[in-house]
Amino acid sequence: MAADLTIGKITALAAADAVNPCAIAVLTLILIAMLASDPKKRYRILLGGFSFTFAVYLLYLGYGFVFIGAFKTFVHNIASIRVYFSQALAVVAIVLGLLNLKDFISYKPGSVGTEMPLFMRPKVKRMISHATSPWGAFIAGIFVTVFLLPCTIGPYIIASGILSYLDLFKTIPWLLYYNLIFVAPMIAITIIVYVGYSTVDRVSGWKDKHIRGLHLIASILLLLMGIAMLMGWI
Repeated sequence: MAADLTIGKITALAAADAVNPCAIAVLTLILIAMLASDPKKRYRILLGGFSFTFAVYLLYLGYGFVFIGAFKTFVHNIASIRVYFSQALAVVAIVLGLLNLKDFISYKPGSVGTEMPLFMRPKVKRMISHATSPWGAFIAGIFVTVFLLPCTIGPYIIASGILSYLDLFKTIPWLLYYNLIFVAPMIAITIIVYVGYSTVDRVSGWKDKHIRGLHLIASILLLLMGIAMLMGWI
């Protein structure tokens, strides 16, 4: 399995994770809170957006080590499970791909496995509404990652399973790379809003308008990845 590790495989999984509308929606709430606190100080958008993104990056990096450690402890030490582990990861990818495809065909907010559950959203909004400073955005980012996990954990679990065949130290650059791709849209949106190329409302509107398309992209990436892994092509 370690020999099957490729940058293309990790990139595809990270890209599927990055286009998830959950993280984009939460970031726009952070930027709105920063703007509302002092509309004249646009630099706060940059600081707040980057602070939030950095917190998400750090926490997800930590989650990656936890997932990899769990796989090493509870999977690789049990021979009967280890034999089918690669196929299990492939099946998970296919299931997630089908769930995203379902959201493309018949979208429903808060779908299991692809979006943040509806009951969590009011809690996240209340938490973010107090993030009126870069430090507040960082703290919000730390806590919000827990609420983001239900809709972003799938591809990360698959990637962690693949990386779990490596020595823990060797997984560090891979996790750094994966999570950089994951937060890349957050970085891009923060910069776009800061320089005035677009507004938070337009970004949020774009996300709402193209949410089915985002699910389609994730679906294609995950289905192709899962089928290729199951067939032994990659």
